[in-house]
Amino acid sequence: MSSIATARDVATLSGPPSDTMVWIPGGTFKMGSDHHYPEEAPAHNVKVAGFWMSRHAVTNADFARFVDDTGYVTLAERPANPDDYPGALPELLVPSSVVFKKTSGPVDMRDPYNWWTYVAGADWRHPRGPGSSVGDLADHPVVHVAYEDVEAYVAWAGHSVPTEAEWEFAARGGLDGAEFAWGHQFKQDGQLMANTWQGEFPWQNLAEDGYEWTSPVGAFPPNGYGLFDMAGNVWEWTSDWYQDHSRVKHPCCTIDNPRGGDRDLSCDPRTPTIKIPRKVMKGGSFLCAPNYCRRYRPAARMAQMVETSTCHLGFRCVVRPETKP
Repeated sequence: MSSIATARDVATLSGPPSDTMVWIPGGTFKMGSDHHYPEEAPAHNVKVAGFWMSRHAVTNADFARFVDDTGYVTLAERPANPDDYPGALPELLVPSSVVFKKTSGPVDMRDPYNWWTYVAGADWRHPRGPGSSVGDLADHPVVHVAYEDVEAYVAWAGHSVPTEAEWEFAARGGLDGAEFAWGHQFKQDGQLMANTWQGEFPWQNLAEDGYEWTSPVGAFPPNGYGLFDMAGNVWEWTSDWYQDHSRVKHPCCTIDNPRGGDRDLSCDPRTPTIKIPRKVMKGGSFLCAPNYCRRYRPAARMAQMVETSTCHLGFRCVVRPETKP
C-alpha cells in the first residue's frame, strides 16, 4: 500500500484517543473483489486517510456502561409502530429481534426463513431470547443493535462509525490483495484464524474453533494492524448506504433531504421492491460457512436494513484526526 500520511496524521501518533484504539495509516488499496460474490465487484482503487480504530468490537460490558449512563433503550426493546408496518400481525410488533435457529437437518438453502426467526424478547441483554442473558458474556461483542442504536452509542462515546472503505482497509491489515485478513490461506499453519461455522450450515456445527456462537473479543490472533475479529464472530455495521460497487453514482432509491438535494438510501438490488434503507455490513460472522456464506473476507459485504437487529451483528468505532478529543 502507498502511504498518504499527512502532517496532521503524523501528529496523531503522539497518542491514541483511548488505549483500546490503534492507528490505521492512510493509504490506497484495491477495494472489493472480482473473484467471489457479485456484490463485491468490480475491484477498484480507493484512497483513505489515516484514522484510529477500536481493537475489537464494542462488547456487552461497553454497551452496558453506555446504557447505565444514559438510560438508552434499544430499538429491539421497543414495540414497533403499527403505522410503519401496515397489515403486520400484532405479534410481530412486540419488542423483538432476529435470532438464528439451528435446523434439525438439511433444508432448502434458498429460504433463509428456515433458520431465521423474529423472537419476542430477544435483545442485547437476551441474545438468544427470553431466558438467555449476557451475564457471562461481558467480553463478547454486543449484538441485537440496529443502526440508530449504534449512532446513539458513538455519539455518547465521541467516536464515529467507520465507512465501508475504512473498515475494509483496516481489515486487510496491510495485506493488499490478500483473500483473508491474515493472508491467502483460510487456515494459517493449520490454525483456525476466526470464529466461523465448521460443518454443514444450518444444521451441523462442529465448533472446531471452540465456539458455536459468539466468542470473546480477542480470542483469535489480530491482523497486521493489531485489530481483532475483522473476520467472523459478528458482522459489523458501517456508515455507508448500500450500493453495488458498479453503481456507486446511481443509488436505487432516494428520499428528500431537508438540508437540500436528495439523500441516498440505497437498497438491495436483489429486492428492489423493498424500500427500507440499508447500510453496508462487513466481516462475516460465526454463522458464515463454506457451503453457504463464504464472507469471512475483507472484500465481503452485505446490505442490512437499518431498523433490523440480529444475533450476529455488532459494530466497532473509529476516531478521525479532525474529531480526536
